[in-house]
Amino acid sequence: MINLMYHHVNSDRCSNNIEVFEKHMQYIASHFQTTFPTKKELKGKYACLVFDDAYADFYYLTFPILKKYNIKALLAVPTKYILDVCSQTPEVRMSFEHNDEFKNYEKGTFCTFKEMKEMIESGLVQIASHSHTHTNLLEEDVNIKEELILSQQILEEKLSIKVESFVFPFGKYNDAIATETLNYYTYAFRIGNAIHKDFSGIKGINYRVDADGLSTADEIFTFKKQLGYKFKAFIKSF
Repeated sequence: MINLMYHHVNSDRCSNNIEVFEKHMQYIASHFQTTFPTKKELKGKYACLVFDDAYADFYYLTFPILKKYNIKALLAVPTKYILDVCSQTPEVRMSFEHNDEFKNYEKGTFCTFKEMKEMIESGLVQIASHSHTHTNLLEEDVNIKEELILSQQILEEKLSIKVESFVFPFGKYNDAIATETLNYYTYAFRIGNAIHKDFSGIKGINYRVDADGLSTADEIFTFKKQLGYKFKAFIKSF
């Protein structure tokens, strides 16, 4: 099984060109079954696609492609920046550079709760917490419990769902934070370019392969790349 990490489509950073991205989705649909995090035994080739930050382009550009190829995805949401609804045009909402998305969130740079409800109802999108303020959890004076619990409460109340997955902002955490996270969530995800057999992860944490900035549809699935990801998982298991 492989967990994959994405951010944008057609943005200036942490992004994929939409044409390459669609071919990449075609490749995944042809070679893998996609899944949400689960405790069930996975037999065969599975992929879990995790999209960080819930930018507006996920709703307008990525979600239609997921529907076209019947692909499931986990959407990691930083709750402070999410509006209930937004009247701005798609063009305005997707016009900001990557580094300006958070400070312009009141202009709808992220998916709204209304849009998330629509995507959840499709059966193809599941929601994860990406903390409340999208802060590096290792920084001083961070309220860890607020970042973990408040974000989960907001998502569950706004969307009438159960939130079982947490994605560490910037992939940053330590052993104490990991332990605290797993008190509230069944699954936790980080960055790391390693693969493992199921959602028990490595020492309880699920590593993800970076799938931003692809130049070809299948470049992260080559034998050489997969061997490297497996080797890293082996090293990290000690």
